[in-house]
Amino acid sequence: MNEKKEFGDFQTPDSLAIRAIALIDKLFENPDYVVEPTSGIGGFLGAAANYWNRTASYEGYEINNHYVEASRLRLAGLNVEVHHRDFFTEDWVSNLSKSDKPRVLVIGNPPWVTNSDLGQLGSSNLPKKTNFQGLRGLDARTGKANFDIAEWMLIRLIEALPSTGAIAMLCKTMTARKVLKHFWKTEGGRKDSHLFKIDAKAEFDVSVDACLFFTTGKKISDRAATVHAALDFESNQTRIGFIDGDLVSDIDSYEAYRHLDGGSSIYTWRSGIKHDASKVMEFTKKNGRLINGYGNEADIEDDYVFPLLKSSDLGNGRIAIRKSVLVTQRHTGDNTSEIKRKAPKTWAYLMEHADTLDARKSSIYQNRPRFCVFGIGSYSFSPWKVCISGLYKRISFVLVAPTDGRPVMVDDTCYSIPCCCKEEAELVYELLSSDVATAFLNSLIFTDSKRPITVDVLRRLSIVELARVLGRIDNLQKICQSYSEDDSGVDTQMSLLMEQELKYRTMRRS
Repeated sequence: MNEKKEFGDFQTPDSLAIRAIALIDKLFENPDYVVEPTSGIGGFLGAAANYWNRTASYEGYEINNHYVEASRLRLAGLNVEVHHRDFFTEDWVSNLSKSDKPRVLVIGNPPWVTNSDLGQLGSSNLPKKTNFQGLRGLDARTGKANFDIAEWMLIRLIEALPSTGAIAMLCKTMTARKVLKHFWKTEGGRKDSHLFKIDAKAEFDVSVDACLFFTTGKKISDRAATVHAALDFESNQTRIGFIDGDLVSDIDSYEAYRHLDGGSSIYTWRSGIKHDASKVMEFTKKNGRLINGYGNEADIEDDYVFPLLKSSDLGNGRIAIRKSVLVTQRHTGDNTSEIKRKAPKTWAYLMEHADTLDARKSSIYQNRPRFCVFGIGSYSFSPWKVCISGLYKRISFVLVAPTDGRPVMVDDTCYSIPCCCKEEAELVYELLSSDVATAFLNSLIFTDSKRPITVDVLRRLSIVELARVLGRIDNLQKICQSYSEDDSGVDTQMSLLMEQELKYRTMRRS
């Protein structure tokens, strides 16, 4: 087993540890007890002991016995004890609660690895399995249930921290934010919460957004933290926080556009199609023939084949169709066996690749029709769409028209608003592409996330309020009033819903 991977092992460079300790001293002077729960080869403990000398006592805990011996040798002569212990079996409340040493400082660099990574390695270096994030339903079964081990560790340490103590840890910026969100949701804020960004590529040769995360054990009502662009107090600063039950990435900017928050009653953002078998389900065209991801021709009927835009297309503003996708259903619960009768060549193709499709690992395919897909519904077949990729940091909406008379699909890393006509799509695109909408969404987006733009963020923007602010409310109302269930299948209540939303927002503003 790769030990570096198993333990998420990124040892702290001495120069970084020294700079971090000097900064921590400005936030938390004269600790009398310094603890490093995952001390490695002792870089942080050595920097701390050399900085504060014998004004404090120092203890390290480390699971790797080789590191324990190396750090004991390295730190000989300093007031440091290093214990060969497993973080996950320690009683941290007891370890951090010494009445004669109330100013406890927890420092370090916990593992940069996820529970999923360790599970795939077969590692036992894991916390006891619990749904500590409080996820429900599908979220608890899919990617949202994956977490950094450091996230679990930091939550446990902060819970054990006395009100007179503090913690300062190197970690992914996303991890620090998740930890803060956990406490902001459950207990309130923590005094003096800061994230100081570091250059992880230069320091650890890894391409992630990372920081020195500092907070104290003192509970306060304010749910906010200051983000510093570098490991100092002089760099640019923004404030992140937890407002009305949701995270915001820039409190000051959010407050300026807060009137746009609250979602829309007439438009729903939809995720794109998910199939988890791109080599089978996606095609390029060559000399009029469909070529799958294996380089083989797919001789199938056109009935279930639709034009496809990928996240990379939308993220780079490309609307020229380069790919097609096999769509086996119009709704997730549809009986796919009907394909055998309606499109026998398509069914034969699916059966040829049945082993691949049946082996899709996600639990969402269990107890579903064979060869099913997700992110599919009547909305997928709307002729016009306004779309955006979730994987790019820059907010860039794309107006997508039908191709050869067929609706265009987008992949599952994209989101779209379905529209019934060109006029509607152009208006929605105009509203979403406005500077006002961009500023509001940027106040919510965390660009270091794996998927910066999420459906949860997009759904917070009220398109009705946006239209009012931009003086386009009459145009939107006209489109809503033109809907007819007979010729479009769209909810005839849209105009009424819009009127109700406008009344509600007028009352809220007053």
